[in-house]
Amino acid sequence: MQIACPHCFARNRVPDQRIAENPRCGVCHRPLLPAEPVAMAGEDLPRLVAATEVPVIVDFWAQWCAPCRAMAPAFAEAARTRPRVQFVKVDTEASPNATTENNIRGIPTMILFAGGAERARVSGAMAATQLVGWIDQQLR
Repeated sequence: MQIACPHCFARNRVPDQRIAENPRCGVCHRPLLPAEPVAMAGEDLPRLVAATEVPVIVDFWAQWCAPCRAMAPAFAEAARTRPRVQFVKVDTEASPNATTENNIRGIPTMILFAGGAERARVSGAMAATQLVGWIDQQLR
């Protein structure tokens, strides 16, 4: 399986049976599937989505958004419970082009990318159990 590093975007080959062993990037040596969301600039998102074979969940959020801040712990909890998924946060204020390119109309909005393309999206704050349930339903 090819997994793009969410930190340096290097492509790494990881055997399926080794994904649960917390694989690290061969270039920057950071975790490929960290147990917490990775903050990313919106312009880097297409590189990650196109280069990785694991699903990527992106939380489009803003610091001024109370529901976004309230949902941040739930998003982090979901990242801890789904080790075969990359969790990314994109600040819509810092990345307005990514907001436009991904047709974000309200925040928080979570988009699931799989196979290099958008597979599903949901808007609004959710509890961790709701978010994990949504992710599992979409990945069936």
